[in-house]
Amino acid sequence: MAESLLSGRHGRDARIIGLVVTVLLVAGGGYLLDRWINDSGRPDLKAHVDAKRKEEIDLRFKQGVIMLHAKQHEHAMTAFHRVLQLAPKMPEAHVNMGFALLGQKRYQEALVYFDSATELNRNQLNAYFGMAEAQEGLGDYRAALEAMEAWLHRAKSDDPFRRRAESAVWEWREKLAKDAKPAAK
Repeated sequence: MAESLLSGRHGRDARIIGLVVTVLLVAGGGYLLDRWINDSGRPDLKAHVDAKRKEEIDLRFKQGVIMLHAKQHEHAMTAFHRVLQLAPKMPEAHVNMGFALLGQKRYQEALVYFDSATELNRNQLNAYFGMAEAQEGLGDYRAALEAMEAWLHRAKSDDPFRRRAESAVWEWREKLAKDAKPAAK
């Protein structure tokens, strides 16, 4: 009886050791297989995948811009949504998504995209312009004025949108001044 207890315990120990060795061999084999695939045989695969991803980003971005200019805002949003899935830190895609939302008069949502563009790149000038237009759409002329002044401060003197921005600033200042006069009486 003492022999059967010893042999049973010894058998269990052998199974545990066998299980540990099997797990180590499978894990080690998986690691070696991964290293072999990624290091030796397929470095061109990652480059290929990266190139295809960049091609799709470029294609979808161009499609979105074309749709934006054609005032096909819903289609533009679809294209920019895909760009943002592939390149979530691309400030230009955030800005253009904001302009697509502006075209649908979805001002609050547009502001989110303009804000995220400026968080990604403080010098993303068209985001400030878009912010100003979104704030105007929401009726917040003070915020619109601040955003447009930020744009004017950073924009080049020969920027084709400068006249429009200066006109908007003048108009919003006048509106704010008119709104302030009745309150002072």
